[in-house]
Amino acid sequence: MEISEKIEYWLDIADYDRQTARSLQNAGRYLYTVFMCQQATEKMLKANYIRIFAKEAPFSHNLVYLNSLMELGTSDKQLKLMAELTTYYIEGRYPTYKKKLSALIGREKSTSILKETEALFKWLKSKLK
Repeated sequence: MEISEKIEYWLDIADYDRQTARSLQNAGRYLYTVFMCQQATEKMLKANYIRIFAKEAPFSHNLVYLNSLMELGTSDKQLKLMAELTTYYIEGRYPTYKKKLSALIGREKSTSILKETEALFKWLKSKLK
């Protein structure tokens, strides 16, 4: 598979995850909304990694770490969102944390995270050009 095809692959599945986040938000599945926001962001970072280094990205779900491997010019606000999304990814996978997180992530919080992720997604996509 060519580099451009790999980038397109990651972009396609990142966009699918972003659209899934929207659907879950509309369905009131707020914990999973933020989980899919993490997934979309991870895949966009991996697409950028491939663009920069012409090789597969590391197997990591830590968005801050993946971002640190590249010089994208990420803002402090974007880094804060990446750190928060990484926390939801890790803690949301374990049953004992899932219940606690579900209580913390309501409609307002997930709406805010989804909006911020949409902006981050657009910015990361612009880096692919």
